[in-house]
Amino acid sequence: MKRSPLTALAFGLAGIAFFIYPAIRPSGDDAVAMASDNWVSGHLSAMLGFVLLGLAVLGLHQRLGDRLSLRAAVVTWIGAGLTLPYYGAEDFGLHVIARHYPATTAALAQEFRFGTIPVTMFAGGLAMLGVGAIMAAVAVWRTGVLTKWSAVPLAAGFALFIPQFFGPYSLRIAHGVLIAVGGLWLAFEMWRSREA
Repeated sequence: MKRSPLTALAFGLAGIAFFIYPAIRPSGDDAVAMASDNWVSGHLSAMLGFVLLGLAVLGLHQRLGDRLSLRAAVVTWIGAGLTLPYYGAEDFGLHVIARHYPATTAALAQEFRFGTIPVTMFAGGLAMLGVGAIMAAVAVWRTGVLTKWSAVPLAAGFALFIPQFFGPYSLRIAHGVLIAVGGLWLAFEMWRSREA
């Protein structure tokens, strides 16, 4: 019997990364916020979180061994792949624009954010991440290998990823806390569970 330390670590670090993202990212979307180092660090934390989530869900499939968890891993990877280019442009592109052309930052940010291809990839990717997390939660519930409720907070967090953008910044912090709780709970479950 052996533990699942790498999957536990991936879930835990992903949860923490998604808390750090809104906690340190400046709350405004103006040029001053985008030009700050915390803008870069916050978005980078989210990008690392997406990668870690993909690894964690793959490890979850290896632990559960059912078809639904495999599908959850595939959907999660595709979702992360579609989401990451948008986050990269938000992080590095808008940061450089804000530092060198602060007067035009808002207009350029709007043009980028709501361009047909970027916003479709972004929304589609986040929707797939939500679907993947829900599929993983259903797989956890059905298999009974881990505590049934343990994947529900993470699934709720990713299902609410798009809606939380439309609330006050305090809601984004609360959303980060929800994902952190979900990631840490699954990390605990993976750590304490045993593999044959």
